[in-house]
Amino acid sequence: MKHSFYILLLTLFAGCTVNPYKATNKDYKKQAKQYARTIGQTPLATGVDSVPAPPYWVGTTNFNLRKPNFVIIHHTAQNSCPQTLQTFTTPRTQVSAHYVICRDGTVHHMLNDYLRAWQAGVSRWGNVTDVNSISIGIELDNDGFEPFADAQIASLLHLLAKLKTGYGIPAANFIGHGDIAPTRKNDPSHWFPWKQLADSGFGLWYADTTGISVPDGFSSLTALRIIGYDVRDSSAAAQAFKRHFEQDTTRCWGLTDEKILFNLYRKYQ
Repeated sequence: MKHSFYILLLTLFAGCTVNPYKATNKDYKKQAKQYARTIGQTPLATGVDSVPAPPYWVGTTNFNLRKPNFVIIHHTAQNSCPQTLQTFTTPRTQVSAHYVICRDGTVHHMLNDYLRAWQAGVSRWGNVTDVNSISIGIELDNDGFEPFADAQIASLLHLLAKLKTGYGIPAANFIGHGDIAPTRKNDPSHWFPWKQLADSGFGLWYADTTGISVPDGFSSLTALRIIGYDVRDSSAAAQAFKRHFEQDTTRCWGLTDEKILFNLYRKYQ
């Protein structure tokens, strides 16, 4: 009887999952409550924008939360999911993301979608210079030198469908870290299946370029800028474009690149 009791206890303990992030989860909740208090201040300061000061405060009844309008996809450039989770729960690293997707397809939702993650860094897309404030960051567990796991991409597609529907994110606004920071980043690397995503409605893609003629006077630099690339370093912008749309890491630029760019340029106009 006593032996059976110990076996039962061991079975129960074995079934219990100890969360190693219990302490950092408390920090998350503490910070979220602080932001909730900040949002709830009504008003922040009486009469700061008016001389003379108004006799009373008037709060509008017509508002909601700001919503994300872009999705930025990364690879972690680390060796495992646990390593990335540790990085994103260590204050000194100053980096984070909304989601981390492991190789086996497990999705860790690390930050409320309405809060601002520190994932884009110094970046630019079109006229947007604070990408963190309008985007959701998704990190894929991958070191940048290998193909992405099928289970991982399946989970990503499922997540992207929810985000696109939930926030009304345009198809063109699913892009990579290397697209918005071409001089600093190359993720999610040339291994990433952008066409597979585009075929599912996440990102734009080019049509068959057979028979396409690039018109005289076509400016590659202008086209890259219209798509969204920061062209202050034209070489870096061109390489980011080739990595995304051609899975090509070479620095050369030729007629094939021109045709693909011209085809996409017309979609972004």
